[in-house]
Amino acid sequence: MTTITYARRRLAHASAPARLVNLGRDEFEGYASLFGKPDGAGDVVAPGAFAASLRKRPPEQVRMLYQHFAHEPLGVWETIREDSRGLYVRGRLTLDVPRVRDVRELIADGALDGLSIGFRTVRAKRDAKTGMRELLEIELWEISVVTFPLLKGSGVTAIGEKSTPARDLKRAGQRI
Repeated sequence: MTTITYARRRLAHASAPARLVNLGRDEFEGYASLFGKPDGAGDVVAPGAFAASLRKRPPEQVRMLYQHFAHEPLGVWETIREDSRGLYVRGRLTLDVPRVRDVRELIADGALDGLSIGFRTVRAKRDAKTGMRELLEIELWEISVVTFPLLKGSGVTAIGEKSTPARDLKRAGQRI
């Protein structure tokens, strides 16, 4: 007779913030930049690099563009702030524009999910060993929805009405 023995594994416990995203159909959020991660051009953004620019220019004055094209605005940024991870953004798409409706559907399907910043370097230093440039102060001009972001990991993290937990809770609340 064969004996089967099951080994009990200890479960690891990790605390992680849980957040349900409540976004309107025309809203999305994500990270336009990540701190401490090199991009494809060898630039690394330092925490605090956006602080001065964000004090001078409110979110609605930072342009939301499609693929960095100045002639293709998509909407308005409602929130732009630095957090421990990077530059968090939340914006509202102008769905009255046909191109923007197309972009919204591409974001919702996951076919278009990159975010990229357009900026002027105010202060930076180059690491002699790695050749990387650390961006210490940045003047932020625009944030674009792009196909291929230069910084891997920057991009859209949620879009309204596409977030399953938020949509399910919203529906459940309507049934009560």
